[in-house]
Amino acid sequence: MDKGYKRPTSQARDLRNNATHAERALWLRLSARQRLGVRFNRQVPIGPYICDFVSRSAMLVIEVDGGQHDWQSDRDATRSCYLQSQGFQVIRFWNNDVMERIDGVVAEIERVLGDRPSPNPSRKREGNS
Repeated sequence: MDKGYKRPTSQARDLRNNATHAERALWLRLSARQRLGVRFNRQVPIGPYICDFVSRSAMLVIEVDGGQHDWQSDRDATRSCYLQSQGFQVIRFWNNDVMERIDGVVAEIERVLGDRPSPNPSRKREGNS
């Protein structure tokens, strides 16, 4: 099946190996299921895009944007629309917010995670109670 794009796995690997300071700082707070037990991965290809941080179970994408995103807002909007069409919620933070206010960034991520529906809702109890 032709997807219309080439899966960017080698580019994702390069991005993981050359993360920005802000991405490294946030990864230290997201790795090892530190946020509400939710697993995140770094530089994950979704369709033709590579996302900074992704929780597949929570269907959440976190993007950490540098100054170049200020003039690429149309491209970022297209990317966000595609990711949302795949069922993901997208939240964005500026590099300087991560570096200067990381506790607030982490609190916002936890708030968003807390608002997401459970990926495995409890089944109703069967039989007589």
